Amino acid sequence: MIELRTAAEIEQMRPAGRFVGEVLSALRDKADVGVNLLELDALAHEMIRARGAESCYIDYHPSFGAMPFGKVLCTSVNDAVLHGLPHDYALADGDLLSVDFACSVDGWVADSALSVVVGTPRQEDLDLIDTTTRALTAGIAQARAGNRLGDVSAAIAEIAHAEGLSVNTQFGGHGVGRTMHGDPHVPNDGRVGRGLRLRPGLVIAIEPWFLHTTDEIYTDPDGWTIRSADGSRGAHMEHTIAVTMDDAVVLTERVA
Repeated sequence: MIELRTAAEIEQMRPAGRFVGEVLSALRDKADVGVNLLELDALAHEMIRARGAESCYIDYHPSFGAMPFGKVLCTSVNDAVLHGLPHDYALADGDLLSVDFACSVDGWVADSALSVVVGTPRQEDLDLIDTTTRALTAGIAQARAGNRLGDVSAAIAEIAHAEGLSVNTQFGGHGVGRTMHGDPHVPNDGRVGRGLRLRPGLVIAIEPWFLHTTDEIYTDPDGWTIRSADGSRGAHMEHTIAVTMDDAVVLTERVA
C-alpha cells in the first residue's frame, strides 16, 4: 500500500534523515586502507546506540536473504554492489566500497547509500561513481508532483545508457516511512509518462546502482552479498526524498 505523508510527518522524518546522513559521512571519512569492514559496522552500531536509534538491518529477513542480516551496514566491495554482509576484511588500496545504511529514529525510517574509492583510485571507478551520482541527481529532479514514476526511472536510465551501461531492474528504490521497504518499487529504468502519478507527501528512496560491464548478478554463499556475474565493479548511490509540488526534499543530505 502506498502511503502519503503530511507536511508535519515529513518534518518528523527529518531527524532520521539527518542522522543517516551523519553516519554515512562518518563512515566515508573512516574508510581507509587497512580499515576492517567490521570496524565500519561497529562505528555505525555505536552511533546508533548513542543516538537512541534503531537499526533496520539486524533482524531484517526478506525472501531474498538466507537468514536475518545480523549487521547494521551493507558494505559491498569491488564486484559486490548490494547487500554486502560485513565480514573480516581489511580494505586494500584501490578498493571500491559501497555503504548502505538505514535506521529508524523516533519511529521514522531513512535510507541512503554512497560509494567511495579507498586509497589510490582507478579512473574508471571514479567515472562509475560520477555516473551513478548524476543518475541519482537526475532521478531526484523528476520526483515532483504531477510527474510519473516512469519519469524518475527513465531519467536514471538515460544517464546510464549515455555512458554505455546496462541497467538491472531487479533491485531499485522503494517507499520509505515507518518501515524501510514499502510501496512503490522505483526501478532504475522505465518509460517517460508511465506508471504511478507522483503526489505531494510520497516519500521514496531513489537508488541507482550500476556495474561496469554487465547487469547480471548473483548472490554470494553468505546468502546476502550481491556481486556482478562477470567480476566487474559496481557503484551505488541513494537518498530518501519527499515529493512536493516543487523540487523534492532530500532528507538524507550528508555533511560535506
